[in-house]
Amino acid sequence: MASVNQPARVFVAGHLGMVGSAVVRRLERLGETGILTRRHSELDLTRQADVEAFFADKRIEAVYLAAARVGGIRANNEFPADFIRDNLLIQTNVIHAAHQAGVRRLLFLGSSCIYPKLASQPLREEAMMTGLLESTNEAYAVAKIAGIKMCEAYRRQFGSDFRSAMPTNLYGPNDNFDLDTSHVLPALLRKFEQAATAKDPEVTVWGSGQPRRELLHVDDMAEAACHLMNLPPESYWAVVTDHCSHVNVGCGEDISIAELADMLASICGFEGNIVFDRSQPDGTPQKLLDVSRLKSLGWNAQIPLEQGIRSTREWMREHLGLD
Repeated sequence: MASVNQPARVFVAGHLGMVGSAVVRRLERLGETGILTRRHSELDLTRQADVEAFFADKRIEAVYLAAARVGGIRANNEFPADFIRDNLLIQTNVIHAAHQAGVRRLLFLGSSCIYPKLASQPLREEAMMTGLLESTNEAYAVAKIAGIKMCEAYRRQFGSDFRSAMPTNLYGPNDNFDLDTSHVLPALLRKFEQAATAKDPEVTVWGSGQPRRELLHVDDMAEAACHLMNLPPESYWAVVTDHCSHVNVGCGEDISIAELADMLASICGFEGNIVFDRSQPDGTPQKLLDVSRLKSLGWNAQIPLEQGIRSTREWMREHLGLD
């Protein structure tokens, strides 16, 4: 623990990403002054010796493990080796180095893709490892499952207070808006924005439009992450178990891709036709999280979807030079 005159040192791994940057913003709003961050050029989290040296030197007390290789359906499907290798290396190195350095608490941030493709909806935490994963992001999902289990193993063997949060589909500032590698909402947002500006006659959306997705603003995710991290151990561990210790983070509502496309068209001012390309994969039919465990720990989502998309559009236009 920090002394009276020395603030706690909190390491946010992956602070330049969408989730990590939101966590930093939230910590700053909470008055945290001991935030540690490192760019990839300063600290490569896939290099074990470098990570261990960093932790040994900095006297870190808490870690938000938001660093990861992430991407949409196309990226996950085309580069599975990259996704499983890099994510396993990052989380293994950080979790073990945190243990070695005596870090007081760690929050591992995963993804709702850890759940079986055809699991009953809404997805309860206990559904993990009860069926086959969605094939297009299997490598990423396996890595994230391993991260959860690693945190649990360190708790059981060493008593480490290492927690895990599994967010639903996230969006917001610092998202990836690349049309080839991004997730569904940012990809469609940019596609509809460009089409509206160019007055294109139509926009093509991958798949049938029938799959349903739960969407959570990243600022809500960051608030939930800080809430979970700061819960007393007796509160957190009374709700979870040693073999199912992760907590779903979502809003508890979902929307079809077709409905999302209509909303985006309206927000962006696109007046053409929306065409669904059924030759492209749909991905998982539905991904709605059961957030009862999260609610029992005292947290609920606050940002309505349309409001969040409008603010994200403003951020995208400003930072991509679309104004």
